[in-house]
Amino acid sequence: MAPAEPNAIPFRPKGEIPVFEEEREGWKGYIEWELYPEKKKQVEEILKQYDFPDPPEFQLVPLPKTNPIFTGERFKQYHYATGLGHLVDTSWQYVLKEKAADMTHVLQFPYNGEPPGDRLVSTEITRNEDFFVRNHGGVPEIDPEKFYLDIEGLVNNPKRLTLADLQNEELFPRQTNVVSLQCSGTRRLEQIHQYPGDGDELINAPWAEGAIGAARWTGVSLKKVIKYCGGLKDGAMHVELFGADTYFKKGKVYNYVVSVPWRKVKINEVLLAWEMNGEPLPKLHGFPLRAVVFGYIGARSCKWLYKIRGIKDPSEAPVQRKEYLYYTPQIGKQNAMYSNGFSIQDMPVSSAIISPKDMDVITHDGKVKLKGWAYSGGGHWPIRVEVSPDGGAIWYEVPTENMSTKYYYAWRLWEIDMPLDPEGWLEFCVRTWDNALNTQPTYVRSAWNWDLHVTSSCHRIKIYSVNRSKPATAARLKALEEKGLSITPITKPLALELETDEQYEASMNEQRGREPLE
Repeated sequence: MAPAEPNAIPFRPKGEIPVFEEEREGWKGYIEWELYPEKKKQVEEILKQYDFPDPPEFQLVPLPKTNPIFTGERFKQYHYATGLGHLVDTSWQYVLKEKAADMTHVLQFPYNGEPPGDRLVSTEITRNEDFFVRNHGGVPEIDPEKFYLDIEGLVNNPKRLTLADLQNEELFPRQTNVVSLQCSGTRRLEQIHQYPGDGDELINAPWAEGAIGAARWTGVSLKKVIKYCGGLKDGAMHVELFGADTYFKKGKVYNYVVSVPWRKVKINEVLLAWEMNGEPLPKLHGFPLRAVVFGYIGARSCKWLYKIRGIKDPSEAPVQRKEYLYYTPQIGKQNAMYSNGFSIQDMPVSSAIISPKDMDVITHDGKVKLKGWAYSGGGHWPIRVEVSPDGGAIWYEVPTENMSTKYYYAWRLWEIDMPLDPEGWLEFCVRTWDNALNTQPTYVRSAWNWDLHVTSSCHRIKIYSVNRSKPATAARLKALEEKGLSITPITKPLALELETDEQYEASMNEQRGREPLE
């Protein structure tokens, strides 16, 4: 393969760039692939002509100190080669328009981004501009007046519904739910740093703790829509969701397609949403219509939804069958198959310390404030959060009054003033218990899997403790302050003597010298 970014060779077309007509009036950037195998074959032949940039190495070397961290040159060139290059710029313009300026752009295209941690845990309902984004392709631009949704497959009365139909409360009761969405890659950096795994051609993005959020979603239950269509036919056990974005996998092109079991739909845990926190869906989050699947991996909450199909078995589409698989620790590059990992659906119990940050130096008076989030999917909810100052031997329970609102399908934010006497390097960690008494594996090694999904182990950070309640420490801090110096960075040598000759002599007398008497 050609060199990876940042040394990727700029795209050079080989022959005439194809033009694939957009399918529907008012649907810019949407190409229907699933109905046209001849178009898919054409793209496959086009992609074979190119030597695309190698996926970047980001696990065995330090991450770039850039923002965006990665630009996604390989996927950009897939789009350039297939006549979809305009989606690269369009998508980035929506990032600049809809997202906070200080987002961490983990991947520029397709866009993956997370907010600064302090703002993430500042409010239990995540602001739209701060909500993480994990996209798999470019952003389609769909005119809501031209939008319609097809309900087909194993349904008794297939129908085509406009957005106005779905929003007609005489047809469908409207509902609003507070639901957390979480990317399965949340906290992936911890696996990468200790035990690297699959890089993936899109890249298994090096997420920190911010690929999670909670929003108030408004829409209609998919169950009500299926009922309006006469229900599912006998034998239909799953519902397939089609997104208008274009997705590439191993030299082939697809629309983004996933499925959820009917058992999930019939308990009203799949919402067709058009509002996010009281506003129309942002373009980056699936405007004008998306699915929100409660308690499931975020990948099942299909954006830019344009078709729903009743089917017998789980979707055969690659995102469902070949992606988001969880392997045992002995499965890796040498023996991974699509069939020997199980499909990730319910998200497990997990949590994170957001403040302080890993490697912080903390000056305190015997207590340190910790803040973070806790979550459990599958209809469970966090019931208890515990933090430890010593790697997991002693645990302090977060007071219940310091935890945010309890929801069936959303996270809880927490904070605690944790007692802390020792100084020097310490390892803080957090664990959560949910209402079914599920808790977290103790170490990353216990949660490691080849595709680096679902880092559900106790979140750990290292901090350097400076306890001002100790007389010697208080004296040192005062001496530094008098000379206008700082204790940080701790690696910088002190620009003053550690003690006077008189202090040294007095201490040696107390210790009766350094050497034995006889």
